[in-house]
Amino acid sequence: MGAFSSHNVGIGMALQPLLIMLLTIPSLLRTAVAGNPPFSCGPGATTKAYAFCDSRLPLERRAADLVARLTLAEKVSQLGDEAAGVPRLGVPPYKWWSEGLHGVSFWGHGMHFDGVVSRITSFPQVLLTAASFDDDLWYRIGQAIGTEARALYNLGQAEGLTIWSPNVNIYRDPRWGRGQETPGEDPTTASKYAVAFVKGLQGTSATTLQTSACCKHASAYDLENWNGVVRYNFNAKVTPQDMEDTFNPPFKSCVVEGKATCVMCAYTTINGVPACANSDLITKTFKGEWGLNGYVSSDCDAVALMRDAQRYSPTPEDTVAAALKAGLDLNCGNYTQVHGMAALQRGKMTEQDVDKALKNLFAVRMRLGHFDGDPRNNALYGSLGAKDVCSRAHKDLALEAAQNGIVLLKNDASILPLDRLAVESVAVIGPNADDPAALNGNYFGPPCETTTPRQGLQRYVKDIRFHAGCNSAACDFAATDQAVRIAGSSDYVILFMGLSQKQEQEGLDRTSLLLPGKQQSLITAIAIAAKRPVILVILSGGPVDVTFAKSNPKIGAILWAGYPGQAGGLAIANILFGDHNPSGRLPVTWYPEEFTKVPMTDMRMRADPATGYPGRSYRFYKGKTVYKFGYGLSYSHFSRRLVVSGTSKQTPITNLLSGLTVKPTAKGGASYDVEELGVDGCEQLKFPAMVEVQNHGPLDGKHSVLMFLRWPNVTGGRPVSQLVGFRSQHLKAGEKASLRFDVSPCEHFSTAGEDGRKVIDTESHSLMVDKDESEISL
Repeated sequence: MGAFSSHNVGIGMALQPLLIMLLTIPSLLRTAVAGNPPFSCGPGATTKAYAFCDSRLPLERRAADLVARLTLAEKVSQLGDEAAGVPRLGVPPYKWWSEGLHGVSFWGHGMHFDGVVSRITSFPQVLLTAASFDDDLWYRIGQAIGTEARALYNLGQAEGLTIWSPNVNIYRDPRWGRGQETPGEDPTTASKYAVAFVKGLQGTSATTLQTSACCKHASAYDLENWNGVVRYNFNAKVTPQDMEDTFNPPFKSCVVEGKATCVMCAYTTINGVPACANSDLITKTFKGEWGLNGYVSSDCDAVALMRDAQRYSPTPEDTVAAALKAGLDLNCGNYTQVHGMAALQRGKMTEQDVDKALKNLFAVRMRLGHFDGDPRNNALYGSLGAKDVCSRAHKDLALEAAQNGIVLLKNDASILPLDRLAVESVAVIGPNADDPAALNGNYFGPPCETTTPRQGLQRYVKDIRFHAGCNSAACDFAATDQAVRIAGSSDYVILFMGLSQKQEQEGLDRTSLLLPGKQQSLITAIAIAAKRPVILVILSGGPVDVTFAKSNPKIGAILWAGYPGQAGGLAIANILFGDHNPSGRLPVTWYPEEFTKVPMTDMRMRADPATGYPGRSYRFYKGKTVYKFGYGLSYSHFSRRLVVSGTSKQTPITNLLSGLTVKPTAKGGASYDVEELGVDGCEQLKFPAMVEVQNHGPLDGKHSVLMFLRWPNVTGGRPVSQLVGFRSQHLKAGEKASLRFDVSPCEHFSTAGEDGRKVIDTESHSLMVDKDESEISL
C-alpha cells in the first residue's frame, strides 16, 4: 500500500489535497535550490521565445538550440549522471540514474520514497519472469513500472525519468552473481524480452516517452569477481562469431525493434579495448548500424576505471577524450565533469565532441517532456499519480508473474497438488520460508505488501509448524534435531531452501553450484524422518545442482521459485494447492557441480572436444545436465503437433539466391550471405508453422510451446539446436488451440561464421517441438 489512503486514521477527504501538497514539498525543494526551477519552459518563463522551448519544432533543432546557448563550463557540467541546473536558461538539474529492473528501485539517485508514495509494486526478479516465456506479460510489467515511475515524477518524487533497465546480458555462466537480473542464456529469449519490456516501459506514443529505457550492459559482460579476476579489469576475449550470435543480439533487438533510447556500455574490456571507449561498438554499431535514437551511458565509474583499473589511457584527460570520441554521451559518475574542462583546454577533445553528446542527451529529455512546462499538464501522462502506484491491477500482475514463472521440476506419483481438505498439518522448514528479503532479489524497491511462503500457506492450512532449520541461507549452522522432530510429527513437509543475496549478487559470483552450507544434509535428514515424501521449494536466482534431491524418492516434488517478488509466497501456495497450474520453463541450463571446473574467464560459447572444453548453454554445451533449458512440468498433460506449410511460394527461392556470392559448406551444400539477401529477399523467404496444442486435463492451465531449429550436421560452429520462438496459451481441460509461428530463414536458419558474418545454407534444417520434427529444405 502507498503511504496515503482514504481510510488513514484522522484524515478526512477534505484534508487529502493539503496532505498531498505537504508531502510533495520536500521533493520540490530538491529542485528549488540555487534558483533552479522545478521544470523548464513553463508559462511566463523568460525562455519561452527560445527555440528549445517550442515543442512544434523538430527535436534536433530544439536540442541544438539549447546546447548552443550553454557556456563551455555549463556544457561540461551536463556530462555526468547528476547534471547541474542552468538557472539563467530555466534548466533544472537532472538525475539520469534510476532503476526499474523489476519495479522502481532504491538503487540510483533519481527516485525517492519520502512523499505521498512510499511503496511501489515489486515484481519477480527477471529470471523468474523470463521462465513464463510470455512476451505479453513482459510488456505489461514494463508498462506498469513505467507508469509508477511517471507517477512518482508527477508527484515530485523523481528527479529523472531515465530508467537504466533492462539487463539483457546473456547468462553465460551459472555462477554469475547477476544472472538473476537477466532473461537467461538464450539470445532469442533475451531479445524478445528486451523488445517487450522496453516497449512497455517507454509507452506507446511516437513523440512523448513515458520513461526512457536503457539496455545494459553492452557487451559480453557476465563476471563479477571470480578467482581474483574482477569485472573492473577483466579482458573478455570474444570471437566475432560469439559476439554476433550470442552477446549482441539482445542489444540489437532492444534498439532496432524495441526503439530503446539508451544503451549502457559495460565495465568489460573486450579484446583489449574498454567497451566505453570502443568506437566500433558505440558509434559504428549502436548508433550507425542499429540506428540508436538516444544516448549511450557508461556503467557507473566505468570511465574512471578505464585509467585507474584498466590502464587504458595515461591521464584523466586522455581517458575522458577517448570515451567521448568513441561516442559515449554520458558518464555515470562525475569523472567527465571533473576532468572534461582540462581535456578541452589541453586539446584532447573539442567542443564539438561535447556538443554531439549533449544534443543526444537533451533530445531524450525533450522526448520525456522536460522542456514542455509542468509535467502534470502532460496530455498523456500528467494525470498519473498516487492512485496509479500499488494499484489493484499492478498487485494482481505481480501475482500473475510469479505464478506463471515458477517451474515444477519434479512431481513423483503426482504428490502435487495438495488437497487442502486432506492436509491437517504442515511442517514449513527452511531459511527462505518466512524471510521477506528472500523474495526480492537485487535492484528492488519498497514493496506494496509482502507475502512470505509461510504466510501464503497459512491461507490453506491452519496448523503450520515452522522452523527456519538454518541460521540463514548460508546454513553455517543447522538445527537438524529440532527440524527433524517437527517434520516427523506433521502430515506434510515443505522445505524452503536455496540461495540469498549473500551468495549471489552484483560484485559476487558463486564458486559452487551446490546448496550452501549444511542445506543438503538437513534436507536429507528431514526427508528420512517425514511420514511421506517431502516437497522442496528452491528460492534462488541462479541454477543449483540438486541431483541428490532429483534422485531421492523421499523427496517427492521440487519447485524452482526464483526470487518471486512481493506476491511470491501466495503464488507458491496457490501452486502447491492446485489453485494455479504451474507452467514455467527453465530459461537456463542447470549444470552439475563438475561444471565449476570450467574457468569463468573462458568466454567461448562453442565446445572444443580437442581440449575437453564442454561449451556453454543448451546451444553448444556437450555435457551432463541436472535439468535442461526449457524444462518444466504441469499438473495437466498437454500434447503438441507441429504442422509446417513449407517455404513461401511468392517468389522462387532460386530467383532470390541467384547472383549472390556462394560459399561451399562442409557437406557439399551452398551458403549465402544474409546481408546480400536484403530485407525484401528475407521477407519473401518467411513461412508460417502451426503447432496444434491440446490440454488433456485434468486441470485448466497455461502452456508455453517452444519451437527449436535443429541441424542434422553440427559443423562450422553451428549450435546443437536454436530456439526459433515461443507462444503461450491458456487452455481449459479438453480444449485445443492452434498456435502460429512466423519462421524467418534469414533470422532463424542462419549461423554466424568465424568472421561474424551471418550466412544461410541450403542444407537440411528441422523445426522441432519436443520430439515432433519437420524437415525444411531451402
